[in-house]
Amino acid sequence: MASWRVAKRMFCAAAEKAAAPVRRGRWEKLKNSKAGVWCRSLVSDYREASKEIFVGAWERPVKASVYMAVLGGAWACFYTKPDCLSFETALLERSNQLGLLSPWIRNATSDSHVQGLVKLQNEGRLRHTSLGLLSLIYRADYDPDTTLYEARCSNLSVPWRELPQRVVDVGFAGRWWILNSKMQDYDVNEEEFKHLPPHMKVTSPPNVQGVERNERLHREYWLALTVDDSKIEVHVMDRKEGSVSEDSLIKPQTEKQAQT
Repeated sequence: MASWRVAKRMFCAAAEKAAAPVRRGRWEKLKNSKAGVWCRSLVSDYREASKEIFVGAWERPVKASVYMAVLGGAWACFYTKPDCLSFETALLERSNQLGLLSPWIRNATSDSHVQGLVKLQNEGRLRHTSLGLLSLIYRADYDPDTTLYEARCSNLSVPWRELPQRVVDVGFAGRWWILNSKMQDYDVNEEEFKHLPPHMKVTSPPNVQGVERNERLHREYWLALTVDDSKIEVHVMDRKEGSVSEDSLIKPQTEKQAQT
């Protein structure tokens, strides 16, 4: 009878303990909340997407290599994209290069392009904009500090469709391409050669024999002169004979003067 009572008490205590609500911690509440469920689903989606990427790259290596090359090239272009300060530095260097040359030998195209950019920069009309993978330098109508009505009114501003006509340079892969192209042969004035015949205007690169000949002549130019001993002896004998003949001519003249 006593054992039956003990067992009954144990079963009742177990039933009460099971029926009592379980206290949940803060972490459990946070996981079961809406934000926790959304974060877990987001992490699960990213995990599945990453798994599919690796599986797809393993199954199609060529396609994955092309994608990686494109992404790497885009990142390199974005990282090496020149900014406005680099354009000002490049323009100053090109202007100094032209300033070291005489006006008679400057290339007219290079000089006019650089002088136009310098004028726009002094007027404060150059603008810089970034397009992600490349940069653009374009000209505006007014300085940004201008307080004129035409410069401040938004209705009179230049539309974006006119931007291609206003672009003066394009920066890509660490270079300003239009400025560099205009500076090709900046020290050659084509006006000096416009009166030459056509066959003299065209120059062809030298062949291998011509290059070797020029190099050989250049090396021989710096060699010390060597004279043979036989040539020296012949030269000395010639000088001695010349001095003897001069003495023979001078001696009769002195005797005639003494007789007179």
